[in-house]
Amino acid sequence: MFLYNIKIKIRDYAVKISEGKYAKRWLAFFAFAEASFFPIPPDVFLIAILASNHGCRWKRYALITSIWSVIGGLAGYAIGMFLYDSIGIFLINLYGLEQYIAIVKAYFVNNAFLAMFIAGFSPIPYKIFTLSAGFFGINIMIFLLASIISRSMRFFAVAYIMKVFGREIGSFVFKYFNLLTLVLSVIIVVLIILFSFV
Repeated sequence: MFLYNIKIKIRDYAVKISEGKYAKRWLAFFAFAEASFFPIPPDVFLIAILASNHGCRWKRYALITSIWSVIGGLAGYAIGMFLYDSIGIFLINLYGLEQYIAIVKAYFVNNAFLAMFIAGFSPIPYKIFTLSAGFFGINIMIFLLASIISRSMRFFAVAYIMKVFGREIGSFVFKYFNLLTLVLSVIIVVLIILFSFV
Protein backbone atom coordinates (compact mmCIF):
# COMPACT_ATOMS: atom_id res chain seq x y z
CA MET A 1 0.00 0.00 0.00
CA PHE A 2 2.85 2.36 0.87
CA LEU A 3 4.60 1.84 -2.48
CA TYR A 4 1.27 2.05 -4.30
CA ASN A 5 0.59 5.48 -2.75
CA ILE A 6 4.08 6.63 -3.73
CA LYS A 7 3.46 5.51 -7.32
CA ILE A 8 0.20 7.47 -7.46
CA LYS A 9 1.88 10.62 -6.11
CA ILE A 10 4.78 10.31 -8.56
CA ARG A 11 2.38 9.77 -11.45
CA ASP A 12 0.50 12.93 -10.48
CA TYR A 13 3.81 14.78 -10.19
CA ALA A 14 4.72 13.63 -13.70
CA VAL A 15 1.78 15.56 -15.06
CA LYS A 16 2.97 18.71 -13.27
CA ILE A 17 6.57 18.59 -14.46
CA SER A 18 5.62 17.65 -18.01
CA GLU A 19 5.05 21.28 -18.91
CA GLY A 20 8.18 22.63 -17.22
CA LYS A 21 11.35 23.74 -18.97
CA TYR A 22 13.25 20.78 -17.52
CA ALA A 23 10.80 18.19 -18.85
CA LYS A 24 13.40 16.51 -21.10
CA ARG A 25 15.88 16.23 -18.24
CA TRP A 26 13.28 14.69 -15.96
CA LEU A 27 12.29 12.28 -18.70
CA ALA A 28 15.91 11.21 -19.18
CA PHE A 29 16.38 10.80 -15.43
CA PHE A 30 13.29 8.67 -14.92
CA ALA A 31 14.03 6.56 -18.00
CA PHE A 32 17.49 5.86 -16.58
CA ALA A 33 16.27 5.30 -13.03
CA GLU A 34 13.41 2.93 -13.89
CA ALA A 35 15.74 0.55 -15.69
CA SER A 36 17.87 0.06 -12.58
CA PHE A 37 16.13 1.08 -9.35
CA PHE A 38 12.97 3.20 -9.76
CA PRO A 39 9.40 1.77 -9.64
CA ILE A 40 7.58 4.00 -12.16
CA PRO A 41 7.79 3.25 -15.91
CA PRO A 42 9.09 6.24 -17.93
CA ASP A 43 6.07 5.84 -20.22
CA VAL A 44 4.09 7.79 -17.60
CA PHE A 45 6.35 10.82 -18.06
CA LEU A 46 6.58 10.38 -21.82
CA ILE A 47 2.77 10.30 -22.11
CA ALA A 48 2.38 13.31 -19.83
CA ILE A 49 4.90 15.37 -21.81
CA LEU A 50 3.42 14.49 -25.20
CA ALA A 51 -0.11 15.09 -23.95
CA SER A 52 0.88 18.57 -22.81
CA ASN A 53 2.42 19.54 -26.17
CA HIS A 54 -0.01 17.64 -28.40
CA GLY A 55 2.59 15.12 -29.58
CA CYS A 56 5.01 17.69 -30.98
CA ARG A 57 8.61 16.44 -31.34
CA TRP A 58 7.45 12.94 -30.42
CA LYS A 59 10.48 11.33 -32.08
CA ARG A 60 12.87 13.39 -29.98
CA TYR A 61 11.14 12.48 -26.73
CA ALA A 62 10.94 8.81 -27.70
CA LEU A 63 14.65 8.81 -28.55
CA ILE A 64 15.57 10.45 -25.24
CA THR A 65 13.53 7.87 -23.35
CA SER A 66 15.01 4.96 -25.31
CA ILE A 67 18.64 6.03 -24.95
CA TRP A 68 18.48 6.74 -21.26
CA SER A 69 16.51 3.61 -20.54
CA VAL A 70 19.22 1.49 -22.18
CA ILE A 71 21.92 3.37 -20.26
CA GLY A 72 19.95 2.77 -17.08
CA GLY A 73 19.70 -0.88 -18.07
CA LEU A 74 23.49 -1.03 -18.24
CA ALA A 75 23.63 0.44 -14.74
CA GLY A 76 21.22 -2.28 -13.59
CA TYR A 77 23.38 -4.88 -15.33
CA ALA A 78 26.45 -3.57 -13.47
CA ILE A 79 24.60 -3.66 -10.14
CA GLY A 80 23.55 -7.24 -10.82
CA MET A 81 27.07 -8.27 -11.78
CA PHE A 82 29.07 -6.50 -9.08
CA LEU A 83 26.68 -5.47 -6.29
CA TYR A 84 23.90 -8.07 -6.37
CA ASP A 85 24.45 -9.28 -2.82
CA SER A 86 24.02 -5.78 -1.43
CA ILE A 87 22.18 -3.26 -3.63
CA GLY A 88 20.63 -5.82 -5.99
CA ILE A 89 18.94 -7.86 -3.26
CA PHE A 90 17.90 -4.67 -1.47
CA LEU A 91 16.10 -3.36 -4.58
CA ILE A 92 14.45 -6.72 -5.28
CA ASN A 93 13.18 -6.99 -1.70
CA LEU A 94 12.13 -3.33 -1.63
CA TYR A 95 9.78 -3.76 -4.58
CA GLY A 96 8.69 -7.31 -3.72
CA LEU A 97 10.16 -8.84 -6.87
CA GLU A 98 11.56 -12.01 -5.30
CA GLN A 99 9.02 -14.25 -7.05
CA TYR A 100 10.26 -13.11 -10.45
CA ILE A 101 13.87 -14.27 -10.04
CA ALA A 102 13.22 -17.94 -10.83
CA ILE A 103 10.96 -16.97 -13.75
CA VAL A 104 13.56 -14.64 -15.23
CA LYS A 105 16.31 -17.23 -14.78
CA ALA A 106 14.24 -19.78 -16.72
CA TYR A 107 13.70 -17.23 -19.50
CA PHE A 108 17.43 -16.57 -19.73
CA VAL A 109 18.24 -20.28 -19.88
CA ASN A 110 15.79 -20.82 -22.74
CA ASN A 111 16.67 -17.76 -24.83
CA ALA A 112 18.54 -14.80 -23.36
CA PHE A 113 17.91 -12.51 -26.34
CA LEU A 114 14.18 -13.21 -26.43
CA ALA A 115 13.97 -12.80 -22.64
CA MET A 116 15.57 -9.35 -22.77
CA PHE A 117 13.54 -8.42 -25.83
CA ILE A 118 10.26 -9.30 -24.12
CA ALA A 119 11.46 -7.50 -20.99
CA GLY A 120 11.39 -4.29 -22.98
CA PHE A 121 7.60 -4.61 -23.30
CA SER A 122 6.54 -6.83 -20.41
CA PRO A 123 4.64 -5.50 -17.36
CA ILE A 124 7.25 -7.36 -15.29
CA PRO A 125 9.55 -4.53 -14.15
CA TYR A 126 12.45 -4.08 -16.58
CA LYS A 127 14.86 -3.64 -13.68
CA ILE A 128 14.38 -7.27 -12.60
CA PHE A 129 15.72 -8.34 -16.00
CA THR A 130 18.63 -5.88 -15.99
CA LEU A 131 19.71 -6.85 -12.47
CA SER A 132 19.30 -10.56 -13.22
CA ALA A 133 21.13 -10.29 -16.54
CA GLY A 134 24.19 -8.98 -14.75
CA PHE A 135 23.91 -11.50 -11.94
CA PHE A 136 23.52 -14.49 -14.29
CA GLY A 137 26.27 -13.18 -16.57
CA ILE A 138 24.21 -12.80 -19.75
CA ASN A 139 26.35 -11.81 -22.73
CA ILE A 140 26.57 -8.01 -22.70
CA MET A 141 26.14 -7.69 -26.47
CA ILE A 142 22.97 -9.80 -26.41
CA PHE A 143 21.75 -7.70 -23.51
CA LEU A 144 22.48 -4.45 -25.33
CA LEU A 145 21.04 -5.44 -28.69
CA ALA A 146 17.80 -6.80 -27.23
CA SER A 147 17.43 -3.79 -24.94
CA ILE A 148 18.04 -1.23 -27.70
CA ILE A 149 15.53 -2.85 -30.05
CA SER A 150 12.78 -3.53 -27.50
CA ARG A 151 13.05 -0.28 -25.57
CA SER A 152 13.07 1.77 -28.77
CA MET A 153 10.08 -0.12 -30.19
CA ARG A 154 8.16 0.41 -26.97
CA PHE A 155 8.79 4.11 -26.50
CA PHE A 156 8.47 5.04 -30.16
CA ALA A 157 5.15 3.13 -30.25
CA VAL A 158 3.88 5.00 -27.19
CA ALA A 159 5.05 8.34 -28.59
CA TYR A 160 3.51 7.69 -31.99
CA ILE A 161 0.18 6.75 -30.43
CA MET A 162 0.26 10.01 -28.50
CA LYS A 163 1.10 11.94 -31.67
CA VAL A 164 -1.84 10.44 -33.55
CA PHE A 165 -4.48 10.34 -30.83
CA GLY A 166 -3.13 12.91 -28.39
CA ARG A 167 -4.71 13.82 -25.11
CA GLU A 168 -7.85 11.72 -25.73
CA ILE A 169 -5.98 8.42 -25.51
CA GLY A 170 -3.49 9.58 -22.89
CA SER A 171 -5.80 8.91 -19.96
CA PHE A 172 -6.76 5.52 -21.40
CA VAL A 173 -3.11 4.48 -21.75
CA PHE A 174 -2.42 5.78 -18.23
CA LYS A 175 -5.22 3.63 -16.79
CA TYR A 176 -4.63 0.40 -18.71
CA PHE A 177 -0.87 0.63 -19.28
CA ASN A 178 0.04 -2.80 -17.79
CA LEU A 179 -2.73 -4.57 -19.68
CA LEU A 180 -1.77 -2.91 -22.97
CA THR A 181 1.91 -3.81 -22.61
CA LEU A 182 0.99 -7.40 -21.73
CA VAL A 183 -1.17 -7.72 -24.85
CA LEU A 184 1.58 -6.17 -26.98
CA SER A 185 4.14 -8.58 -25.50
CA VAL A 186 1.96 -11.59 -26.30
CA ILE A 187 1.42 -10.39 -29.88
CA ILE A 188 5.16 -9.90 -30.42
CA VAL A 189 6.03 -13.32 -28.98
CA VAL A 190 3.41 -15.00 -31.18
CA LEU A 191 4.76 -13.21 -34.27
CA ILE A 192 8.33 -14.21 -33.41
CA ILE A 193 7.27 -17.85 -32.99
CA LEU A 194 5.32 -17.82 -36.25
CA PHE A 195 8.17 -16.27 -38.25
CA SER A 196 10.67 -18.72 -36.74
CA PHE A 197 8.77 -21.56 -38.41
CA VAL A 198 8.44 -19.86 -41.80
